[in-house]
Amino acid sequence: MSMDFNFYMDDITSQARGEMEAGGYEQLKTAEDVENAFKREGTTLVMVNSVCGCAGGIARPAALHAIHFDKRPDHLVTVFAGQDKEATAQARMHFGDYHLPSSPSFVLMKNGEMVAEVGRHEIEGHDPMSVVTNLQDQFDQHCEEL
Repeated sequence: MSMDFNFYMDDITSQARGEMEAGGYEQLKTAEDVENAFKREGTTLVMVNSVCGCAGGIARPAALHAIHFDKRPDHLVTVFAGQDKEATAQARMHFGDYHLPSSPSFVLMKNGEMVAEVGRHEIEGHDPMSVVTNLQDQFDQHCEEL
């Protein structure tokens, strides 16, 4: 029996992208998409998506639930590490020198500048609710009340 790896990966990434889009996240697939999104005023939550298990079991559920809070980012965007390489590299250029290029991860930006990060080490091995709480703590510090 033969398995087409690209077909398999397309199915996984399609489901992962669909989850985020259904939750209100904008897909940034090119460097130009990233530049346009990061020029917006206000706060932007960037979810660096991935096909790994901690992305599907922890990070994406946390991304979808964290935004149901009194304070939340003005904009929700996602780049897909390993899939949209140009967009991911462009986004990481904005995250600063101390950003660990890990996926999945979250970066909160305010007026185009990184103000907070939730890295893979704060996602992998944790439960989704602890990631939600971590994100909401960042929203509480940096975002306006709805």
